[in-house]
Amino acid sequence: MSARPWWRNPTVVIAAGCLIAIVTFGVRTSFGLFTAPLSALRGWERETFALAMGVQNLLWGLGQPFAGAVADHYGAGRVLATGGALYALGVALMSQSTGAAAVVLSGGVLVGLGLAGGSFTIVIAAFARLVSPQRRSWAMGLATAAGSMGQFLFAPIGQGFISAYGPATALVLLAGFVALVPILAGSLTGRGEIDRNEPDHSARAALGIALRHPSFLLLAGGFFVCGFHIAFVSTHLPAYLTDAGISTGVAAWSLALIGLFNVIGAYSAGLLGGVYP
Repeated sequence: MSARPWWRNPTVVIAAGCLIAIVTFGVRTSFGLFTAPLSALRGWERETFALAMGVQNLLWGLGQPFAGAVADHYGAGRVLATGGALYALGVALMSQSTGAAAVVLSGGVLVGLGLAGGSFTIVIAAFARLVSPQRRSWAMGLATAAGSMGQFLFAPIGQGFISAYGPATALVLLAGFVALVPILAGSLTGRGEIDRNEPDHSARAALGIALRHPSFLLLAGGFFVCGFHIAFVSTHLPAYLTDAGISTGVAAWSLALIGLFNVIGAYSAGLLGGVYP
């Protein structure tokens, strides 16, 4: 049996997945910092930017099942690489968007579809396949915590870029970070070990089984609530605080602290999930 290449080592796989989670979720949660300055630069109503973020979240959610199905068939690495490329392109084009339709297409459609394929949820699914069962819960908690660490890091980074270079250039710089995702995705290629004893269900049958399982419904409901309030707060809180006379730095750190405390909760939950049901 040939030796496993270094980039397929479990430690490298986990590190690459966590870096992807940090970048993709971190950049996404920094977009609210652009609501006021980008709208002022382009002469939009703030509702224009908020609409783009709303379209982005809807397509992120609607595209996720399809991205997951493709990842099951072709491997998470290819999906993450494609999603990361779309994500980076969308952020870069958003920096050049001057009209409402352009920002909805770039920041809404392209970034939303990119997030569906390149976000931490696909990383978590990859860990479930590529990491041993004994370390699986810990790895999933670590990936979730890494996404929140991205929020902690990129909120002040994004605000620093805006203050130093303006919102358009700041978006280009953030797109450069996202462009690293296709490179990092190479370590997460493959489908992992397939359980030959697991029955082969069609997508419709698998969804039917899931919808009859109370735990799935509770989990989906929890993600719905979480996704709604995090997307809403991260988009509108910075502009609200600055309108109230609070500095942009404090607005950025308010987002960062949400991420920091979620790091603690997510990582702790991952550890506990490996010990308790």
